[in-house]
Amino acid sequence: MKVLIVLTSHEDLGNTGKKTGFWLEEFAAPYYALRDAGAALTLASPRGGQPPLDPKSSDPSAQTDATRRFASDTEAQTALANTKRLADIDASAFDAVFYPGGHGPLWDLAEDPVSIALIEKTIAAGKPVAAVCHAPGVLRHVKGADGKPLVAGKSVTGFSNDEEAAVQLTDVVPFLVEDMLRANGGQYSKAADWQPHVATDGLLITGQNPASSEPVAEALLAALRRA
Repeated sequence: MKVLIVLTSHEDLGNTGKKTGFWLEEFAAPYYALRDAGAALTLASPRGGQPPLDPKSSDPSAQTDATRRFASDTEAQTALANTKRLADIDASAFDAVFYPGGHGPLWDLAEDPVSIALIEKTIAAGKPVAAVCHAPGVLRHVKGADGKPLVAGKSVTGFSNDEEAAVQLTDVVPFLVEDMLRANGGQYSKAADWQPHVATDGLLITGQNPASSEPVAEALLAALRRA
């Protein structure tokens, strides 16, 4: 069971002068859920090397059992610091792909032709793709075999407009995840703000927010076991 985890390389929060990147909980919780289940994990990002961490995800209020475990796990820290370049990845070598969120993916992975092709090849090969929180934004330009948006007609979720408004970044992000999924024909659903919610439709698994990160990983494991 080989799983590729794709992280953002983008660190600038629009024109705010502040930093963004990936959200620690959305990496750590799935990382351990998958690793503890016996999956062999490979980490990649557009630029390779250390992906930028959203500094807010290091706040004490954002810590969980998984992030605390990561803080004392030198093996995991080393793996994260040495992600492979996404362009060097062979999609056929993996059984599934997982995208952690954070605002970063909205800028780079959503527009990255290598990432788009990776998702299209993975789905075409009958393998699952999972994304949580802002990471469903990576599906923005992904097409299905019929040439339509991959999410068209599919049950999907992702960071909601209300949640984006709550963190006061509605006018900063390049697009709103909920709006994009709806515009591409996705059947978007959500739970109350900050509550876990996962949508699974065939090979596509999406989660709404940080609280959904471990449930998304569990849904991905279930899909792998079915396969």
